[in-house]
Amino acid sequence: MTAPTPADRALGAVLGSAVGDALGAPFEFGPEGAFSARFPRPGQGGEMCGGGGWDPGEATDDTQMAVLVAESLLERGGLDPADVFDRFRRWAAGDPKDIGLQTEAVLSSGDPWDTAAALHFQTSQRAAGNGALMRAAPSAVYFARAGRAATMDAGRRLAALTHGDAAAWEGTALYHELMRVALPGGDPVAAVPDALAAVRPAHRERYAAVLAPDWHPDLATEFNGAVWPCLGSAVWAVRTTSGYEDAVRAAIDCGGDTDTVAAVTGGLAGAVYGVQGIPQRWREALHVPLPGFGDRVLRAADLAALTRGLTAP
Repeated sequence: MTAPTPADRALGAVLGSAVGDALGAPFEFGPEGAFSARFPRPGQGGEMCGGGGWDPGEATDDTQMAVLVAESLLERGGLDPADVFDRFRRWAAGDPKDIGLQTEAVLSSGDPWDTAAALHFQTSQRAAGNGALMRAAPSAVYFARAGRAATMDAGRRLAALTHGDAAAWEGTALYHELMRVALPGGDPVAAVPDALAAVRPAHRERYAAVLAPDWHPDLATEFNGAVWPCLGSAVWAVRTTSGYEDAVRAAIDCGGDTDTVAAVTGGLAGAVYGVQGIPQRWREALHVPLPGFGDRVLRAADLAALTRGLTAP
């Protein structure tokens, strides 16, 4: 097999994140190893099984919010935080099947886009969830060409729309940077030390712990709905496997917040292995409803078109 081109890797990142999300959704909050217990042989088929309120191949809020970010970037010609927030708020008002409690509180608060998350954090003191990280694949693709500083800054700004804790900003920035390395064919795992050097000092040690070569999801000190073990599990899954399918299987087998861990893993693995690494049977089943935006349902071809827009000169 020939090496993936940068275009193949960009498609892999966006589609890979969405596929991981849809695969992981039926196993959310389940035990470790549930995916492999049901599908013990890679490649056997039927893995887009649905369940837990999700239709087979249906993507969750992770991908729905990612699509809204992508469409805003394209329609506004760059990052317009107020526009992204407005799209998020419209989506949240459309009664999505799933939405994070913190994200819902911020988007329904009625506060302005530039203060809503901060005001929520002032009272809750809990905003280091993975709800910004989960939607970051399209923005990582879009900003990759701008270099490390710009791509990490964009990650922080997008995360801050719904998450007032800077830990969530730094996790999203790190993911943007690892994707930036992977998209032209670099090794994101080898890039971890350099990426950590660009993390704000107050957060560097905690991310260094979960991204260390000897870290394992069993060592997590928080539920993987938190940003640190979610990102750590994604990097661990890519580091310890040799293909997209195996990486996503490993992510879902972590249990817990399986849709998001698999979405984050799938984006990074898709950037490493390209769109050809994502099984066609999974891409064919994928569909992304957009609550609040009429009866729109995006398929893999629609996500591919969005990705081509994100990478256009």
